[in-house]
Amino acid sequence: MANTRSAARAARVNERRRLRNRAVKTRLRRLQKTYLSTIAAGNRQAAEEAFRAYVSAVDKAVQSGVIPLRRAARAKSRLSARLKTLARA
Repeated sequence: MANTRSAARAARVNERRRLRNRAVKTRLRRLQKTYLSTIAAGNRQAAEEAFRAYVSAVDKAVQSGVIPLRRAARAKSRLSARLKTLARA
């Protein structure tokens, strides 16, 4: 239990942020899984759409401070490399 009013407010803010962060990270995992399943199926058109949706969500997560910029860049780079291998095949 918080000892001061400011600590109580900080606890409320932290709880709101925790719930938001959890929802955003769950959405990112779901979008990534969708993208990887379209890659596995070999559907290039659907994979490109899923990649665009994933990149958009990752960029929004960076803007809101849920994930670090470099982690987002690394994830986008790795997934775009998979899309390129599908395009070559």
